[in-house]
Amino acid sequence: MESRLVLILIFSRTQSVASGSLMDTLSQIVTLSEFYMILNTIPDTPEEAAAFTIKAGLDLDCGPFLALHTEGAVKRGLLKEEDVNLALANTITVQMRLGMFDGEPSAHPFGKLGPRDVCTPAHQFLALQAARQGIVLLKNSRPTLPLSTRRHRTVAVIGPNSDATITMIRQLCRYVYILCVACGYTSPVQGIARYVKTIHQEGCLGVACRGNQQFRAAEAAARQADATVLVMGLDQSIEAEFKDRAGLLLPGLQQELVTRVSRASRGPTILVLMSGGPIDVTFAKNDPRISAILWVGYPGQAGGTAIADVLFGTTNPGGKLPMTWYPQNYLAKVPMTDMGMRANPSRGYPGRTYRFYKGNVVYPFGHGMSYTKFAQNLAIAPKEVSIPLAPSLYAIKNSSVSSNAIRVKHTNCNKLSLGFHVDVKNTGSMDGTHTLLVFSTPPAGKWSASKQLIGFEKIHIAAGSQYSVKINVDVCKHLSVADQFGIRRIPMGEHNLHIGDLKHSISLQATLEDIKT
Repeated sequence: MESRLVLILIFSRTQSVASGSLMDTLSQIVTLSEFYMILNTIPDTPEEAAAFTIKAGLDLDCGPFLALHTEGAVKRGLLKEEDVNLALANTITVQMRLGMFDGEPSAHPFGKLGPRDVCTPAHQFLALQAARQGIVLLKNSRPTLPLSTRRHRTVAVIGPNSDATITMIRQLCRYVYILCVACGYTSPVQGIARYVKTIHQEGCLGVACRGNQQFRAAEAAARQADATVLVMGLDQSIEAEFKDRAGLLLPGLQQELVTRVSRASRGPTILVLMSGGPIDVTFAKNDPRISAILWVGYPGQAGGTAIADVLFGTTNPGGKLPMTWYPQNYLAKVPMTDMGMRANPSRGYPGRTYRFYKGNVVYPFGHGMSYTKFAQNLAIAPKEVSIPLAPSLYAIKNSSVSSNAIRVKHTNCNKLSLGFHVDVKNTGSMDGTHTLLVFSTPPAGKWSASKQLIGFEKIHIAAGSQYSVKINVDVCKHLSVADQFGIRRIPMGEHNLHIGDLKHSISLQATLEDIKT
């Protein structure tokens, strides 16, 4: 109950408690009398908030709040110096463990680092490699990508993020704005200009894109070019740690801009999305005029170079989505006051993340395409596993075996590691990086998670070559589930492993044998 109340109580300080929507939400969680009783304990002033949080165990504030208001809390008698000293001692203890008080800094491994060690060629190349590896190819019809410098000699580069610089590092530097200075920026339009001639139009001012005055100029640019790259998405005016997004769609009139430009484009249209979180781009996914979609995250100082390298095939994209991309209507089913992970069909709650949500998605967790093709084959894969259970524990059936599942702590996990060998072959004509994702699903039953990621391996394979990957599956860790009481159990029966298009079944059966504890 307390976790659900946090956001409501903060909200209630700035909104009328008589608000109908707020009261509807509260009525599902606490009674009105309980709400007012708890409301009276919430701090009214910054000093009270500082005292409240430090006493609750907060030792470190990444922002300036405690630095500004803790002294005032002590002067008002809301906080004792001993409370502050305790928080300080905990923080300094961590610093001591990091070696920050071990004498002259220059005598330690990193003590001699200085300005000359910043922006070295090696570091800048690392930034470029990180940007390249993080790009995810979501769609590639026909295929359109990679572009050809011979056939696509002029490219229209359009969109509010087409000449982005600081936006590309903002999410990476949210805690160190003053210190986070890039060595130099390469924006998307600058990166593409290294390959071909460009025609640049912003299309609209900023990612909020409130006006369409520049749409005609953008359409005209697309008509003149051999290909069009639309660099759209978000920035920290839309998504940030202190800011909630209003929805999952592209903000403002961005969708209209994308649609109009793709209709006017003489050549193929590629949509490049810059964001930290998911975006519902179902319209672009289903539009045949938009032949390719890239998600680049916030790619850092070398983002423009990395984007251009992927567009023109210097780099073969191998990134995978680290989160599920939900449709816009998903938001209506998941109120921010409910942080539950598991689905609850009785009240229409769909659940969260790929493990529990089973509805429609824009793009699933782990999705990501390549310019080449990979074939996978299970070379070694056990089919049956015996789970040892001590006779003395078997007698207490209700605590050890429940719903045909064994409690993890009642078996010998040291003997339950399975080795799988997967042969991966690059069957295409281009070298590429492949990320092998291994998911497991439990037997049919009242297990909440439909599947879970249990392992992954990233490998670079030359065209025509084959690579053997060994994957270790820990039965107690990877094939167990938590029941409704939070007890971790290993379900008996048929578990399925999913590796790309491959599906392999493992039968788990309980056996009686002595377990040395």
